[in-house]
Amino acid sequence: MATYAIGDIHGTLGALKTIFREGGFSSEDTFVFLGDYVDRGPNTCGVLSWLIRNAYYYNFVFLRGNHEIMMLTARTDRDRLQEWLYFGGAAVLESYDITDDANWDKQINETHWQFLEETRSYYEQGDYIFVHAGLEQSRPLEEQNAHHLFWRKYEIPEPYLDGKTVICGHTSRKNGEIADFGHTICIDTFAHGGMWLSCLNVDTKAYIQARSTGEYKTGKL
Repeated sequence: MATYAIGDIHGTLGALKTIFREGGFSSEDTFVFLGDYVDRGPNTCGVLSWLIRNAYYYNFVFLRGNHEIMMLTARTDRDRLQEWLYFGGAAVLESYDITDDANWDKQINETHWQFLEETRSYYEQGDYIFVHAGLEQSRPLEEQNAHHLFWRKYEIPEPYLDGKTVICGHTSRKNGEIADFGHTICIDTFAHGGMWLSCLNVDTKAYIQARSTGEYKTGKL
């Protein structure tokens, strides 16, 4: 049984499907999604539907990203709606064919809202810690604050803790290359911006990357 991490999808359903079509995965494998399923890319609705449906066949772990936070906040605080729309939410509404902003949240399937609400802040397995953005150095996981978990950009991250490897997304690598710092591996490879969606086998460091066009490539760190 292998453990894989999948970076920031941002509505790129075609890339997600390509990875699972070409990855040669087993239903016994574990897949940790690092958050940011929504916003910016063309098909948030399709991505959430695909993840919910396929969670019955695979062992999926869903982490929360800052874009899920913005979407959930916009639902309960209408003063924050325009902020969310600016940072990618407009593409979400378009993917649901929503044109009436006043009732936009009621036009999104309740199972999609439940999915977003049930996402986790982090996930630890053996020597690996999976998180959306990053971790404050040496601070226990249960004491990490939202800024570090979801929002801070880690262009050059510091080691979190000896013996632990952090697998994260959020800080997009616009060259499309996975950033391997040894103690930290960032796999947000700018899928929505025309680069790659990345899936990394955390034990072997083999990866597959895909675009929504169906193009894909494989390699190893």
